[in-house]
Amino acid sequence: MDTTLTAILLGIVEGLTEFLPVSSTGHLILASEMFGYDAAEWAMFNVVIQLGAILAVVYQYWGTFWNAGMGVLRLEPAGLRFARNILIAFMPSAVLGLVFKDYIDVMLGSPELVGWALILGGMAIIAIEKIAKPGEEVAVSDLPLKQVIGIGIAQCTAMIPGVSRSGATIMGALAMGVNRKTAAEFSFFLAVPTMIGATALELFQNGDDLMDGTTRIGWSEIAIGFAVSFIVALIVIRLFVAYVSRHGFTPFAWYRIVIGAVALIWLTMR
Repeated sequence: MDTTLTAILLGIVEGLTEFLPVSSTGHLILASEMFGYDAAEWAMFNVVIQLGAILAVVYQYWGTFWNAGMGVLRLEPAGLRFARNILIAFMPSAVLGLVFKDYIDVMLGSPELVGWALILGGMAIIAIEKIAKPGEEVAVSDLPLKQVIGIGIAQCTAMIPGVSRSGATIMGALAMGVNRKTAAEFSFFLAVPTMIGATALELFQNGDDLMDGTTRIGWSEIAIGFAVSFIVALIVIRLFVAYVSRHGFTPFAWYRIVIGAVALIWLTMR
């Protein structure tokens, strides 16, 4: 497949799935199997274009980030609590991600694991939706530390490809009584340091080839994927919060189960 077309395709997949509880990484792994491109060759591309999706979050919630940043500089309680909550929730996955990176890289090469993770994750979403009792809507800065730490620990399960970072954080929040809208927005905000950290680590470890121009996938493909993922993610973010506030997450759970089952059947029969 042409590299430009592949970059557009992967940018769409990233933008559509990064903030939905369906696993962007899992979809990118399955896409590599379905369309036959070299997943290893596009591995750094897949990580870096996440910054396009991150930019969509910053753009959509610019006022929140600005107020929080100014609040930190002015030592205002709300701004300090916002920064504290995001950093505390980020730390568990940051530490474990560094410690177990080699094991995570091995798991990224298993599309079968993605299929099972999609199915089991879908079942978990259905169960949590049935038993969770979400509380009243509150600001992210007002979440208590107990819930923040729990969400940070839940995010660690997303190191398994197919689990979904947003799904893990949102479902972890719901299980602890957080309102759906607050859970979704906290997941968006938490994605910023998480994916910036993942991108920085990837560029630090594998960026020399990209800078030297020795890879077939270069800056032009990354620019295309970045732009596409930004546009698509911005649309998804704007629609997602309104949708889940009214309908919940169960439709995404059934989608996961169907896609996971189809993927496993296809991988067995190919």
